[in-house]
Amino acid sequence: SGSPIIGSFDFRTRVDFVRVPGVIKLRNGEYTSLSLHLDIQETLAMRASIIRHTAEFFEPDLFLVDKEPLGLRGEVRDTLMMLKDRGTPLVLGLRDVMDEPSLLAPEWERKGVLPALRDLYDEIWVYGLPQICDPVEGIELPWSVYRKTSYTGYLGQDPTVERPSSLNATLFNEPFLLVTPGGGGDGGDLIDWVLRAYEADPQMPHPALIVFGPFMQPEQKAAFQTRVDRLPRVRAITFDVHIEDLLSRASGVVAMGGYNTFCEILSFDKRALIVPRTLPRREQLIRTARAQDLGLVKMLVDDGTRDPWRMATALRHLPQQARPSDVVVPGLLDGLTSVNRLVGRWLQTTHQPRVVAAQQTV
Repeated sequence: SGSPIIGSFDFRTRVDFVRVPGVIKLRNGEYTSLSLHLDIQETLAMRASIIRHTAEFFEPDLFLVDKEPLGLRGEVRDTLMMLKDRGTPLVLGLRDVMDEPSLLAPEWERKGVLPALRDLYDEIWVYGLPQICDPVEGIELPWSVYRKTSYTGYLGQDPTVERPSSLNATLFNEPFLLVTPGGGGDGGDLIDWVLRAYEADPQMPHPALIVFGPFMQPEQKAAFQTRVDRLPRVRAITFDVHIEDLLSRASGVVAMGGYNTFCEILSFDKRALIVPRTLPRREQLIRTARAQDLGLVKMLVDDGTRDPWRMATALRHLPQQARPSDVVVPGLLDGLTSVNRLVGRWLQTTHQPRVVAAQQTV
């Protein structure tokens, strides 16, 4: 994982992680290192080396790549080829939507993705349903790629598992709205718009708890906190490792349209107002528009003006709108069950002949 906060989370017994140098994506689509002492090329070289050496010594029974078929700027290509030669099953996991097909197709062509999908990967798992979003819709792919693609349903969470938040349960003595921009690195516009609504209308019926996110820039967070301190109906925190607890207690959720947040909203059956990001990718906009068409969420598109009364009206209506469970979508949250089944099928295959063959060649 490249996440700098990966160590904050709880893992079950025998689950561990290897940390690679983190990167962040800028609004112009470029990447930069989280470290001030490394340029992006040096960072990518370190990441590629760590990934390859980890895979080489760990000898996985299955290698699962997330989202980028060849890793960030091709960083996982050598590892894929090395494991392919060893006979390790290779799986690509894709979100329900990647980007506008007219933009994704030339990007994949530029990155040389098609040969990897065709020749390297044994299976492709799409964490969603084609009737909602299909990440390869509108992209010409060989039939062999479609044949090895499975749609799992969304990766839900178990809402009955107790995950106590660090915040006191009596944070508010009344129902509240949870405002979360995910990691927070690009969530400033959402938070600004919500704060404008509460500044313009002090009589908002529900208070708001804002979670800035761990990646929000300190200067921006400090400026928002100054505004929050002037509003008696708004409170803010930076991050909570068990935000699921806050989700379960909220009367409604205001968020961007990222995949993980969308899955949490579905899992906890929360009324949601989604303000999707439109740059540098249209992924969130496409996902949210499809979900709104089905009646799962409500969408509010930022037109750049961020009219406070438009947001205030949407926030007032939020606790009265329909829940996601009011819409019946078969298999909507079957993702984890499907992934367990798919993994189990591979793990039933013995690797003994491959190990013996490797020993004989030494």
